[in-house]
Amino acid sequence: TNGAVVRAGAGSTADAAGAPRRPPLSLPELAEGPYHVLALFFDASELCATDASCRLLRQLNHSRIGPWRALGVRAFHGMELEREGTFERPAFDEPLAERCASGAQGSRGRALGSQGSAPAPARGGGFASGSGGGRKLARIDWKGRYHHFHTDVPTFCAPFGGPEICAVAHPDEVAYFRCRLRTDVFGSEASTRGIYLEVEVIANPDNLSMAVVDFEAGGCSSVTFSPDTGAVIRERKVREAPRKVEGAYTQPLPTVAPGKRFHGLMGLYLRQGHLAFFRRCSAALAVGSALPGAEGRPASAAPAAANGAASVSASASASAGKLLSRWETTGFVSDLAWAEGRCLTPCLAFRDEGAYRVRVVRVGPDPPIPLDCVADARAGGGDQREVGWSGFDWEVGAPAAVDGDA
Repeated sequence: TNGAVVRAGAGSTADAAGAPRRPPLSLPELAEGPYHVLALFFDASELCATDASCRLLRQLNHSRIGPWRALGVRAFHGMELEREGTFERPAFDEPLAERCASGAQGSRGRALGSQGSAPAPARGGGFASGSGGGRKLARIDWKGRYHHFHTDVPTFCAPFGGPEICAVAHPDEVAYFRCRLRTDVFGSEASTRGIYLEVEVIANPDNLSMAVVDFEAGGCSSVTFSPDTGAVIRERKVREAPRKVEGAYTQPLPTVAPGKRFHGLMGLYLRQGHLAFFRRCSAALAVGSALPGAEGRPASAAPAAANGAASVSASASASAGKLLSRWETTGFVSDLAWAEGRCLTPCLAFRDEGAYRVRVVRVGPDPPIPLDCVADARAGGGDQREVGWSGFDWEVGAPAAVDGDA
């Protein structure tokens, strides 16, 4: 099939006016440029079909400038996997001095549990020895790397693993996402794209919250959203022993119905250096005065992704078809001035052990409801909540001190 001919017409080599026709194009000629342009419009299933149709197209799809690489760059923009770097730039292809975790091995373990481990080669690639004992990139299987990212981005690190958590063994357990968010990408004001992560809480015997932390770069700060109380908390560990923490909190959303535990959907959105949180409670938790127009309605499908970047879903939402309240958002409630380094790690924090059931349902570029532009948020308009931040600090063995509005 490599010599297959694409014919514009059959029979005569001259058109109706008698002018000579252009010779028919072959696939190798299309490979010089037109195919790469057309293939940018293919999704993963269509690229798999072209892989199976022709050896030449398979070679083109897998090339360093081919559509498998382009699709992965769009789908996993600004994300990296633990120990493996970004999709386009694997960890072994990035100078060690530039890596997020350089000089900070074990920093995550000091703060919220031990998750640190030694760097390892990324899957789907290969090493070749370079001069002086160094390593250089030999080749990358871009299709394999796309599959690897598509499978692993919506999952949790060990000891949980996979896209779903069914049990928590210890109090104050923290489940870290495998994917990290690059602040040098999503923190830039020039960036027009964001990143949204969403989880579904199906069973909740006690209390859980969603957070982002900067521990990978040696930091000791976090921003946490409590879906039960509607509060957002910023914290920074000042001293390890005796433990001392400083922070501030605000409550842009109302609490859920008294005596109830949160069930439903919650997510975080990062764009142009600003964080927003979302929640969608089960209809039984909705408080009419706090949720105007929050009549029960079935969960809707995820919004279409922009810029050709597909959302990554671990599984179909169990809430599909169930009655949920309307979406609520804190708006762009915090910037990234608190964060160190260029990587943030999303995580879930569980207050007590128990038979939870929580799973990742979506990772993509768009939130479930639109937010006004960040510029409007900075000016105090749109979805930026006009609420004050109250400061606090506490240390082990001493009562917490709470300041007035910040």
